[in-house]
Amino acid sequence: MINVLVTGENSQLAKCINDLELTDLNTKFIYKNSQELDISNPVVISTFFKNNTINYCINCAAYTAVDKAEIETESADRVNRLGVKNLSVSCNKHDVTLIHISTDFVFDGKKPIAYTETDETNPTGVYGLTKLQGEHEIKQNLNKYFILRTAWLYSEYGNNFMKSMINLSKDRDHLGVVVDQIGTPTYAKDLAEVILKIISTNSKDYGIYHYSNEGVASWYDFAKAIFEEKKVKIKIQPIKSEAYPTAAKRPHFSVLDKSKIIDKLKIEIPYWKESLKKAIANYNE
Repeated sequence: MINVLVTGENSQLAKCINDLELTDLNTKFIYKNSQELDISNPVVISTFFKNNTINYCINCAAYTAVDKAEIETESADRVNRLGVKNLSVSCNKHDVTLIHISTDFVFDGKKPIAYTETDETNPTGVYGLTKLQGEHEIKQNLNKYFILRTAWLYSEYGNNFMKSMINLSKDRDHLGVVVDQIGTPTYAKDLAEVILKIISTNSKDYGIYHYSNEGVASWYDFAKAIFEEKKVKIKIQPIKSEAYPTAAKRPHFSVLDKSKIIDKLKIEIPYWKESLKKAIANYNE
């Protein structure tokens, strides 16, 4: 029996993993939310790993309120750095492989071409900094790990851009959407499939990987595609980031190079618009 601990039970990624669970393998998934398993508490984590046989830990737990993190720095640090440290220490002690989700926010967005895993990191805000520090904790405390940096994650679950656009369109006839931030919308279910492949193939190609869907888009392009797929008639105005000020600075360019993960895991990555069609078809409003 392969036992897989999934932290952050209520996250959209954990819910997508739940949808796709490996039914063809002798695998048991154990989902825990922050009330049931506080990753920021080293005693709680140490005790859990001591009392349970775990083979893989998928860490979906994260402080993801990017703008709030600029004020709630301790909260962001507690989950994104300290929590990850606690998990990596226990994973190392009990010979558990950690699959950890990180972010494009570890980069400053100033590069004109897609970011590779070896590019210099330079986060511009607290969220990105604490996520990067979490990566460092893993590298310092553990050898058997997969760090998956992803970007612009959305699905039929949780709070995300796709659902926000659909909800806003219900009582508005026009929207302004940022056009000068470039990245790739990533369907959480596609990322979940990659995570499950790592487990099902018992991959030993540990390290940092980039994963998003294929293609490039602005938030404006993403919104346009959502409304076209939903057949919603709404006027969308492209606006610059300056017109929509936020507490945390966003990377202007955060396209991720996926060459490494394609090569190592032998996967085909769907184009973002194809995945968006699936997400909208699966979304029950």
